[in-house]
Amino acid sequence: MPELPDVTVYVEAMARRVVGQPLTGYAIRSVFALRSVDPPLDTLVGRAVVDVRRLGKRIVIEFDEELRLVVHLMIAGRFRWIPAGARAKVPVRIALAEFQFPSGTLVLTEAGTKRRASIHAVRGADALVPFERGGLEPLESTRDEFAERLARENHTLKRSLTDPRLFSGIGNAYSDEILHRARLSPLKLTSRLSTEEATRLHTATRATLTEWTDRLRAEAGDGFPEKVTAFHDGMAVHGRYREPCPVCGTAVQRIRYRDNETNYCPRCQTEGRLLADRALSRLLHDDWPKTVEELE
Repeated sequence: MPELPDVTVYVEAMARRVVGQPLTGYAIRSVFALRSVDPPLDTLVGRAVVDVRRLGKRIVIEFDEELRLVVHLMIAGRFRWIPAGARAKVPVRIALAEFQFPSGTLVLTEAGTKRRASIHAVRGADALVPFERGGLEPLESTRDEFAERLARENHTLKRSLTDPRLFSGIGNAYSDEILHRARLSPLKLTSRLSTEEATRLHTATRATLTEWTDRLRAEAGDGFPEKVTAFHDGMAVHGRYREPCPVCGTAVQRIRYRDNETNYCPRCQTEGRLLADRALSRLLHDDWPKTVEELE
């Protein structure tokens, strides 16, 4: 799922192309994508875009007269931009919707068979309230604000960082990178976090999100982001199972739960202990290795 750095770069690229431009037409290619009926999309045609911004992991395209499109990409949703006059076409099987402007066409796509990405058309600022999860903006937070959010509920650090009610825009991928930089276990409970560890986590969160936003922005340049993925070259642990940790060289490990996978370095983050993968540890019982040494 695109997270804060990816969504930020999307927003910037879209703003450069459509702010000040009127919507000249649209096409809904999948009936599952549009989740609202009032106001109808026809009311947006002819109206100019006044802003594009991020709302958590959602993208809000604002038109005049307080009309807005709220798009949630979910896991596999992505945007493509086709400049005016270009002959490029998006495969029908992945196209969900098209929004036409004088400068080009913005296409919402989704790979796979599950249709989770969504579009809502809304009117007025109050209509955005249902989409606001209340999470703290990590790049705008002070250390004390950040620590207060962590202390609200006693959960693992992984769960707290990815809870949109606590923090805005952080998901599975960047939480792995943040925790690795902070040298903290993803399963450490927030109630057991020391003051120094909370400070370390706040610093790591801001640094990780800022650096990856800058990196993705530089990769896109003046173009439109084409490779929006949860797995980037240069990540320390996320998606790098069994590959060497860039800090200590230990093989990156993982724990899996449902559709999510958490990657971590056992030497940098868990003092050499291996975290129990629910499925494998249940299968292996006493044969499940407890430390890096046993694994090797």
